[in-house]
Amino acid sequence: MNRKRRFPWLRIAVHIAGCVPLVWIIYAYATNNLTINPIQTAEQYLGVWSIYYLAATLTVTPIYTFTGWGDVLQRRRALGLYSFLYASLHVLVFIGLDYGFYLGQVWDLIVGKLYLLVGTVAMLLYIPLAVTSFDYFIRTMGKNWKRLHWLIYPAALVADLHYAFAQKGNLFTLRGNELKPFLWGLYIIFLLVVRLPPVRRWISATRRRMSSNLRHAAISRKMKTAEH
Repeated sequence: MNRKRRFPWLRIAVHIAGCVPLVWIIYAYATNNLTINPIQTAEQYLGVWSIYYLAATLTVTPIYTFTGWGDVLQRRRALGLYSFLYASLHVLVFIGLDYGFYLGQVWDLIVGKLYLLVGTVAMLLYIPLAVTSFDYFIRTMGKNWKRLHWLIYPAALVADLHYAFAQKGNLFTLRGNELKPFLWGLYIIFLLVVRLPPVRRWISATRRRMSSNLRHAAISRKMKTAEH
């Protein structure tokens, strides 16, 4: 008997969500709606969306841990690759549109400015994660694949530091525009804590216990209803 295939609504939703920011930035650029400094606006916009999708990627496993919803795990790779796509476009706009591929000048800037140096480190951490995200590497690398992909957490924290250092204000006093990257940093740390094996086991055990209690309560109600 053939099993009825479910409509892949979650996969479609993830890909639509992944394409919408890119479509918007292309439309805004084509219609001259990117402020008086379109290159800088596009560069910042792409970088922020990379962090959004990186945070979404990190959120997948905690969602599964808290809810047991297995389908969401299959969307983790797509979210991670969209994050890498926007990070790559962010870098490309900086190098290509902002500095015309003058790599010597770009290198001098990276060495001389902390936020660019931190951003470069984040991208260097990010590249091996994206390259090895495909099934071939998962099969061939074995346990080393999981060890490598723990780099996503330091990469996320370094990317958030890049975001914070690039803002106008003071990171340590949260003045200016520093509150949003600070909150993103706290969220990433929370996701890391949830991923720690003892915490993850405790959450999973609590979820299973609550689910079992709910099932027993539902059975008891049905039995009482039948008696009446």
